[in-house]
Amino acid sequence: MSDPPDLAVELRRTRPDYVVYVPKSTDGSTFDTGNEHFLVFDGPDGSLMAVWTQSTREGMPNQRIVFSRSDDEGRAWAPPRVIAGPVPPEEGGLASWGFPLVSRSGRVYAIFNQHVGLHDTFFHTTGRMAGLYSDDAGRTWSDPQVIPMPRSIYDNPDPAYPSNWIVWQRPERLSGGKYFAGFTRWVSSAVWHPPPIDCWFARESVVEFMRFENVDDDPEPRDLAIRYFISDDDAFRVGFPGHPEVSVVQEPSVVPLPDGRLFVVMRTATGHPTYSVSDDAGETWRPPEILRQMDGGPALLHPCSPCPMYPVGGVSPEATRGRYVFLYHNHDGHFQQWGPTDTSFHRRPICIALAEYRAGARQPVAFSAPEVLMDHTGVPLGARGGRCDLAMYASFTRRRGRRVLWYPDRKFFLLGKEIRDDLLERLSRSLPGG
Repeated sequence: MSDPPDLAVELRRTRPDYVVYVPKSTDGSTFDTGNEHFLVFDGPDGSLMAVWTQSTREGMPNQRIVFSRSDDEGRAWAPPRVIAGPVPPEEGGLASWGFPLVSRSGRVYAIFNQHVGLHDTFFHTTGRMAGLYSDDAGRTWSDPQVIPMPRSIYDNPDPAYPSNWIVWQRPERLSGGKYFAGFTRWVSSAVWHPPPIDCWFARESVVEFMRFENVDDDPEPRDLAIRYFISDDDAFRVGFPGHPEVSVVQEPSVVPLPDGRLFVVMRTATGHPTYSVSDDAGETWRPPEILRQMDGGPALLHPCSPCPMYPVGGVSPEATRGRYVFLYHNHDGHFQQWGPTDTSFHRRPICIALAEYRAGARQPVAFSAPEVLMDHTGVPLGARGGRCDLAMYASFTRRRGRRVLWYPDRKFFLLGKEIRDDLLERLSRSLPGG
């Protein structure tokens, strides 16, 4: 039997600038060795706040939503508190994939996927939408309430089964000042096209959008008004290679363009990300296209793994307006000895590119050459053999002149890395000409 990994050594592999959470064991005995969907956001009281999904391992019956906060710009964090789902060692009633909304008055909502004892595509994605809130900056929280979610043609025809859905990135005020989010809808096994290969990501999926209409009225969660866009037959679909009838497109990342349009990037099974553009605040979208370095340029390489895109922001908004950072693996799933279906192993390294708005181009952003931002040596961490991926179930903050990428390392550690001006300056030198 090999020696357990040295956590002090593994913690520094990706050279983080901030350490938010370190599990108390590697074998799962402390119920905290799975940490992902790590969403850090500005608290209404000037703090940094975070919600994430914690468990012994992804999909385990103790999956829950936890909350923490920092009052010193992320240097120290309060111990996480369970705000939805089971409190270990209790199991059952999973709460998963939470995301925050903050009203203008300071009410903090946490919305999540609530398991109901039935599962369709995956144990931890079939669930009702539910939410709770805090009016005192996270000190106390309301009881959860179910938020009505309309049925879809992609749902199980049996109404006892909820939808299969995940909101991956933190919603932003992108659509008329209202919170807007893309989400993955997994197609029910009762109506899907059968997966062409035996791999989780080959199960059919589509991308849609939602907009929260009345958050600033501070409604009860059950009374949140949500509009859905490109639903049912209009949903984004991207065919699996060799099987165009099987859609595999997931994890939308949406950013605003300087001309008022919205731009979204999504992961696929084709070895490339895909993108689309909306001219009307996200209500309608162009059909998805392969993401390229620029119009007519080479396609960017990336397997079925999160590829988030974030506005640069910073001290001088005018100087950085229309610039974005893009995080991806810069390979199509063939990495070292691994292939596209080895998703626990090939989701590394993390490369960063600078993207810049291009007026008049069909693909309205162009990308610099990539640079490796971080990696580790392939040592898995966590319970049941552990995870080895450096997948970007991440978030990004811009505060007081600092840009910080908040990320899970191997779905185990929760960390932060500053994206500094000197890195962006290096990347800018390889941007294609405007």
